[in-house]
Amino acid sequence: DGAYIAVSSRGNFFLTWEPGQDFWIPHNRGTPRRIQNMGFVNGDIHKGLWMTLNGGKLLINSQDVDLSKDAFDFAEADIKTGGYGLTDVGYRTDNEVWAVGGSNTMYVSFDGGKKFSFDKSANDIPGNLYNVKFFKDYGNMGWALGSNGLLLRYTGSA
Repeated sequence: DGAYIAVSSRGNFFLTWEPGQDFWIPHNRGTPRRIQNMGFVNGDIHKGLWMTLNGGKLLINSQDVDLSKDAFDFAEADIKTGGYGLTDVGYRTDNEVWAVGGSNTMYVSFDGGKKFSFDKSANDIPGNLYNVKFFKDYGNMGWALGSNGLLLRYTGSA
């Protein structure tokens, strides 16, 4: 749709922009924890927003988003990170959601992001994971990018 979201450098607020708007709209974070990263649910603004916070928290708003509003109704996902930060969230399908973070931690949900379980695929690899992406145009092929040039490929098993 051409909509964009940006997080302030210190994670205190975020900004949104949609085609036709004259300027970026600032939004309060709505929580005492600082924002780590944000994105659109399954890459589509009409499916909602996700937000990762300091301390390994993940909030998801799974509904069409009105970017003119200041606050959004986020629900906290059931994810036990042990305090490891989450750096990115990727939707492979509407139901299969992956989250990655510090110390190469990976989590997967099969219920649209309500409850996550730990995935030990990268347990023995030192470093951090920074991004996870799935490409629908290529059969939902997935990749996770980490420190020191680490690149993990999704093989189809969680």
